Amino acid sequence: MSQQVSPPPQTNHLPTLVKKERESWKVASNLLVSFKYAWAGITYSFQTQRNFRIHVCVGSLAIALSVFLHLQAIEVAVIGITSGLVLALELLNTAIESLVDLTVKQTYHDLAKIAKDCAAGAVLISALVAVLVAGTLLLPPLLALIMSNF
Repeated sequence: MSQQVSPPPQTNHLPTLVKKERESWKVASNLLVSFKYAWAGITYSFQTQRNFRIHVCVGSLAIALSVFLHLQAIEVAVIGITSGLVLALELLNTAIESLVDLTVKQTYHDLAKIAKDCAAGAVLISALVAVLVAGTLLLPPLLALIMSNF
């Protein structure tokens, strides 16, 4: 007597990223809903993207250091703008990577690689510029503070 074994049930191994379905093609019903969706994107990036968390920490540290060193308001603003640009580009990079992954599924495509690499390159360039700006503005007063303690 042979016993038939039924195949195991199909399971989806992809993580559930969206808890509640929403119709993304619809326009948000009001401004508050638009902000809610934007915050959801920021939250998603913070929870899932290591580099976004790193950029948040480094940007916060740069702004805190500029306040501690009593930089002029315009200098703090420049550091804030460059840090914000890095975060904005990191969010766009995450969006592009997600869209490319959705489009090509789990297959390799040269154009998908180009799109992802270029988006990552944009983040890298903005981060390097932010480091240059922060270094230019923070190093002189930081070195003066260090030298005054000797």
